[in-house]
Amino acid sequence: MLKKLFKILTSRLVVFAILIVLQLVVLVVGMVFLAGYYSYVMIFLEVLSLIMVVYIISQPQNPMYKIAWLIPILSAPIVGGFLYLLFGSRNISRKIRRYMEMVYSQARKVIDEQPKHVSEELRRIDPAAYKQSYYITQKAFAPVFQNTYTKLLTPGEQKWEYLLQELKKARQYIFLEYFIIQDGIMWQSVLDILKQKVSEGVEIRLLYDDLGCIQTLPDDFRMQMENLGIECRVFNRFRPSPDVFMNYRDHRKICIIDGNVGFTGGINLADEYINAYEKHGHWKDTSIMLKGDAVWSLTILFLQTWGNSLSEDDIDFLAYKPTRPYPTDGFVQPFGDSPIDSDLVGEITYMNIINNAKRYVYIQTPYLILDNEMTTCLCTAAQCGVDVRIITPHIADKWYVHAVTRANYDQLVYSGVKIYEYTPGFIHAKTIVSDDEYAIVGTQNFDFRSFYLHFECGVFLFRSSTVLDVRNDFLETQKVSEQVTEEDCRKVKFPVRILRALLRVFSPLM
Repeated sequence: MLKKLFKILTSRLVVFAILIVLQLVVLVVGMVFLAGYYSYVMIFLEVLSLIMVVYIISQPQNPMYKIAWLIPILSAPIVGGFLYLLFGSRNISRKIRRYMEMVYSQARKVIDEQPKHVSEELRRIDPAAYKQSYYITQKAFAPVFQNTYTKLLTPGEQKWEYLLQELKKARQYIFLEYFIIQDGIMWQSVLDILKQKVSEGVEIRLLYDDLGCIQTLPDDFRMQMENLGIECRVFNRFRPSPDVFMNYRDHRKICIIDGNVGFTGGINLADEYINAYEKHGHWKDTSIMLKGDAVWSLTILFLQTWGNSLSEDDIDFLAYKPTRPYPTDGFVQPFGDSPIDSDLVGEITYMNIINNAKRYVYIQTPYLILDNEMTTCLCTAAQCGVDVRIITPHIADKWYVHAVTRANYDQLVYSGVKIYEYTPGFIHAKTIVSDDEYAIVGTQNFDFRSFYLHFECGVFLFRSSTVLDVRNDFLETQKVSEQVTEEDCRKVKFPVRILRALLRVFSPLM
């Protein structure tokens, strides 16, 4: 027991957390001390906080995000203003931004040189779908493709099965990018294949998010992989510093095999995702497999992030284009979303689908932490007669996040949105489907962190057979879910209602 406790207390996460807290305590105490002994310092800091309030109000940011910062700044000007300087801005350093923009400009140049015939074909078939696709192309620099086969994989056990099958077929290269990797049955089965492929001369690159894996991987994991012949990089290494860039995490889950096969979706490389052990009841998740031309967009996303992690100046995107044709099954458009610009590609793409729905919109998400725009969008669709349904978890992974999710139920349910909770456990799927024509399967949750702070990705589908699979998966999941009624909302006890309201105010900061 003592050995285990010592290991926890000396872990990198705990040590870094203590160092960050100490830095904040020293700085805050120092400021409070100065303010208490020198009235002019107090006046200066209060004026500074007032300037911050004016600045925050004037910014083109989400109103809920502004409110979440205005309350602490106005309540405790010194501490609140100081914390905003550290954590409130979405800006990143000029050096990081400059390099990322350089890498993205390389990718844009490659994409701009691609033929536009698929996009024009989509415009001819359906102008509304073309508008959605055009937005994604312009803002995420991601073209729309045909000649691509897609397959929905759910639950995690099915993705695992197909992933192992395709990894064994690799002949040239394997690219892996995951938010969480954890030692266990799933990762060891993947690693065994990677070792074999290294011996066969296959190029393997592994990229993982440092904070996502800080509690699941040993500190020398990267060295272990390099010793096996696997190129390994860490995204945005976590440091004991109150740096706003630490908020920006790589939440993508991507696997690419020889440029012809790709996977993405909500499933990480850890055992709870395949129900090898029960963490929060049954874990319901989704992934999508692509074969064909559209895989290239996932490859470009991977190479951008791979280059960012080591500041590579020149990335040969064209060397990794797909080489095998596949029959066309609708229109397929993988895309990425990034916090380094002001474009909320993921959220706006979701809202476009909801706004254009004529009959129904079905959504699966583990978190329902909505801004005013998304709430209005969902409520308006329901009030206009669209059948809007959302499935969320019944068993929480984080109690406070689940409390905020439930805090959003009242307004939605009273507006006609049907909310269901997945009673067997935790639903981690991130899907939206509408009118048997549109769907997205990806990594992005309906919450502030996914929309504003994380690097995310998804696959937009139009008139693909997989769209119907996404719909059918939702309907099957609904059968084992319990609907949240207006009566359920009214029965929430007053103290719980107050707690949820308070948490909801600060939900943009979670």
